Amino acid sequence: MSYALQKLAEEKVFKDPVHRYIHVRDQVVWDLIGTREFQRLRRIRQLGTTYLTFHGAEHSRFNHSLGVYEIIRRIVDDVFASRPEWDHSERLLCLCAALLHDLGHGPFSHSFEKVFDLDHEDFTQKIILGETEVNQILSKVAPEFPQKVADVIAKTYENKQVISLISSQIDADRMDYLQRDAYFTGVSYGHFDMERILRVLRPLGDQVVIKSSGMHAVEDYIMSRYQMYWQVYFHPVTRSSEVILTKILHRAKELSSQGYQFAYEPRHFKSMFTGDVTLQDYLNLDESVVTYYFQMWEDEKDPILRDLCDRFMQRRLFKYVEFDPSKEYKKLNQLEQLFEEADLNPDYYLVVDSSSDLPYDFYRPGEEEERVPIHLLMPGGELKELSRHSEIVDAISGKRRTDHKLYYPKDYLMDDSTHKETKQKILEILGVTAR
Repeated sequence: MSYALQKLAEEKVFKDPVHRYIHVRDQVVWDLIGTREFQRLRRIRQLGTTYLTFHGAEHSRFNHSLGVYEIIRRIVDDVFASRPEWDHSERLLCLCAALLHDLGHGPFSHSFEKVFDLDHEDFTQKIILGETEVNQILSKVAPEFPQKVADVIAKTYENKQVISLISSQIDADRMDYLQRDAYFTGVSYGHFDMERILRVLRPLGDQVVIKSSGMHAVEDYIMSRYQMYWQVYFHPVTRSSEVILTKILHRAKELSSQGYQFAYEPRHFKSMFTGDVTLQDYLNLDESVVTYYFQMWEDEKDPILRDLCDRFMQRRLFKYVEFDPSKEYKKLNQLEQLFEEADLNPDYYLVVDSSSDLPYDFYRPGEEEERVPIHLLMPGGELKELSRHSEIVDAISGKRRTDHKLYYPKDYLMDDSTHKETKQKILEILGVTAR
């Protein structure tokens, strides 16, 4: 029997708080879970620094990746099993792409990527195609199989149905992370009727559509996503911790470029600082490694790096005020000068952070980050774009919401033992009362 068709002698199950059980029968899938590259995801949190806001948010990319795999397994083995519009030969490809879709995430994913100009999807493809245990297993299926998996993740695979299951405006990735993140943060916003959505999914042409009878379940899903972004993912306290994390990495990178002699040499970061990151360098970094360095840097000679690391490790976060950069840029310039006078480097201690989200969009051909809309399959067989049929979705379609905050170290400004007058001016401009 070919490796692609091999089954385990006995089904393996993972107990899961979201899906109850995650089922594995395929030898290929079981072998992929056991690779070094996939096990590394246990040491990458799903929500980065969100655990500093919602203490339960300690779940990992490993948990989420298994969850996405389970949703796809249910779709291809149950929902699509008798559908002639579905190519059943794509089953294993779907399972592997779902399992491996987040393989390239780094520690504190998005903050890390911004500082070092990296792309987790690019590294996911490099892991799949490079000299890795994952590649060895995929290559045993067929020599061209690793490239197929990489193409699905890159959204270039020829079968668009497969891509839409993994990455679209209603996909297995989002259906898992909304529920999983809601569960571990303890909020109620991310819950929706996934069972109903799975029942009404239909493969059709080059996409996956929703039977019109399931429209209300999809409305609930979209509103859940909207609420999760603004109540959890863009929470201002989480953004404060991300600001400090980002500034730590910027400071360490700047010190390294200046030839600074670290008391504890950051050898794991060397290639990140110089911009010549190898695949192995990338895989050697996880959040346990990064936080270990932060702990060591709490004793560094450089006062900025030392203070920022202490703030992150001991959760002494920056406070924030609402800020409109288009109208208040003069205020920002004034604050930067006053921060300098107060011996605070504004590059590290005065930070404008912006968050923006587009909860749902209709088709805008040719635009950057072009989104394929959700289509409803009507009783007569015709397709209708979701926002044209749903007043709820229409109300938020194409509407990008943006929020700006100005972050600063209130504890330092409240200490009037030094630069008392300057600090009082800063607090007045920020509109902060001295208490």
